[in-house]
Amino acid sequence: MEILWMLIVGGIIGWLAGLITGRDVPGGIIGNIIAGFIGSWLGGLILGSWGPVIGGFAIIPAIIGSIILVLIVSLLLRKMGQKKNHGHHV
Repeated sequence: MEILWMLIVGGIIGWLAGLITGRDVPGGIIGNIIAGFIGSWLGGLILGSWGPVIGGFAIIPAIIGSIILVLIVSLLLRKMGQKKNHGHHV
């Protein structure tokens, strides 16, 4: 049950990060969960673990970390997309 709770909270964190940045996280629900998990790890690394903890996630650093992650991923995807199109803007 705890794993399910972590997946739900991770998914919500990833979804919130996508909402806040105005960018879709690639991979739908699975992508949101992955972004939530990696983002919370990243946020914990940068900001430490503080604030309310839900489902094993320190929510505020996790959301901030996920926002950073979503922005980095969308930048990388845009760069890769430009390379595929030989540098032409679509």
